[in-house]
Amino acid sequence: MTHYFVTGTDTDVGKTVVSTLLVRQLGAFYWKPVQSGTNDIEDKNEVMRLGGIGPEKILPCVYELTEPLSPHDAAAIDGVEIDMDAIQKPDVAGDLVIEGAGGIFVPINNEFFMIDLIKKMDCEVIVVARSGLGTINHTLLTLKALRDREITIKGVVLNGPLNERNKKAIEQFGKVRILGEIPYIENQDFMKLEQNLFQL
Repeated sequence: MTHYFVTGTDTDVGKTVVSTLLVRQLGAFYWKPVQSGTNDIEDKNEVMRLGGIGPEKILPCVYELTEPLSPHDAAAIDGVEIDMDAIQKPDVAGDLVIEGAGGIFVPINNEFFMIDLIKKMDCEVIVVARSGLGTINHTLLTLKALRDREITIKGVVLNGPLNERNKKAIEQFGKVRILGEIPYIENQDFMKLEQNLFQL
């Protein structure tokens, strides 16, 4: 079984879109251990809506926090303390896609960051990055931090208008594979994308 952890160079960079497409392509289970912003839109519901994924493929969150903030802030507002020991990778009969929250240095609590959770999950990591201006710096910093922690990187997915220069720069300087590029999806119609979008 293959387990991937989907992280990003930032928040709102397209992690849920990439996670949805991966779940569809692999027939995998989806799990978001820590969800902030349940007062707005929960990512697990978006995965089901966007990808036509059945609820049997969606695993429950360990922590669901009401405010759309970093986990440590959202937990403080809700009067919750996030315990890393309570977050254990589920045992599933099939492939698993785990989606993180924000970028790798988003605080989970007063001691741990998202990168610590990634390390604990012991998965190959897929980094989602924007395709446009600024992405080279953000992506290379993210890749370096993951490598410094000896976390295995599967590759990078670029989200947004196609940008060949940035793609080549990230491949060259980041010494990483670009697994796929997601162009603008009109009305988020995933059916318009090729079924096997990612070269895993």
